[in-house]
Amino acid sequence: MYSVTIAHRTASAAARCTPALRGASVAAVVPAIRSATPTAAASVCLRHYSSRPPTADAPAATPAGGKPRKKVTLQTLAAMHRRGEKITMLTAHDYPTALFVDRAHADTLLVGDSLAMVALGMDSTVGVTVDEMLHHCKAVARGAKHPFMVADMPFGSYEADPKLAVANAARFIKEGRMEAVKLEGGADMADTVRAIVRAGIPVLGHIGLTPQRLAMLGGFRVQGKSAAQAQLLIDDALALQAAGCFAIVIEAIPAPVAAHITQILQIPTIGIGAGAGTSGQVLVQQDMLGIFDRFVPKFCKQYANLSAVTTEALRAYCAEVKAGAFPAQEHTYPMPADEQAKFEAMVAAHAAGKKSESA
Repeated sequence: MYSVTIAHRTASAAARCTPALRGASVAAVVPAIRSATPTAAASVCLRHYSSRPPTADAPAATPAGGKPRKKVTLQTLAAMHRRGEKITMLTAHDYPTALFVDRAHADTLLVGDSLAMVALGMDSTVGVTVDEMLHHCKAVARGAKHPFMVADMPFGSYEADPKLAVANAARFIKEGRMEAVKLEGGADMADTVRAIVRAGIPVLGHIGLTPQRLAMLGGFRVQGKSAAQAQLLIDDALALQAAGCFAIVIEAIPAPVAAHITQILQIPTIGIGAGAGTSGQVLVQQDMLGIFDRFVPKFCKQYANLSAVTTEALRAYCAEVKAGAFPAQEHTYPMPADEQAKFEAMVAAHAAGKKSESA
């Protein structure tokens, strides 16, 4: 059933575009439109508006027969951790990818600095700036309404001084419309984490493989493979928990080490390449959807190959344009028959005048 607003708009369109209804008042047309099916109502005036509803197979925000989804908060995540429910996290970098995360019912969303590589084409994550990250955060916030949203603080925005870190973290909350920030490092970052938390901003820690320190680590290498290295990771995790982190990302470390860290902490762990023993998992959307073109991390399962699907669709478009098959009639805007007749007469008269001038 059409709402009153839509009914009035559709009635107005019908009165303008349908000869039999032209001149009729909106009040006289509304009852017929409101009693019609959406298909019949739409047929009253072919494509009066410049858009159409999105595809019918787009996932709904609320499943059929389900309860409206509640906003995920820190309290939600803590409750999930207490009852042993796994926490899901996915990255997003713009409005469409944020919509996908929201519709997938992921618990948390990360605007990761991985966007430097997968969205901006940089060679590593270290080149992205605070302003660039904020630009993406704003777009994501427009699309995601239910997940708890976290933003990566980029390299150089928090390491030098806790005061600088607090100031930049506040920008992600105020300008980027995020709900928390993530920063890399262990015990060496405890004071910085403590300062940000003291300012009222939740912090997600990140230990193990820390891509912002790639040069020091010698590349994308698994961390914590020796007992001594594992102990350092345990110390880092405990230090971050004591500093006030609400959760910690554990990246590219052996599964037994990640599981042990998860067991000794009182806050959730989010694993990425750290086995199934963590409190939750995170993947980069472009990796798991087969979009990123350079490599696929060993720990990433590809759930689709959207690169192939997208390329095929774009090639089909190019082929149809070349062949004259697109746009078809359903993709064009109509003109009222009487106005089209006037237009054609005007063109004919103009052509006749040009012909007589040249004679």
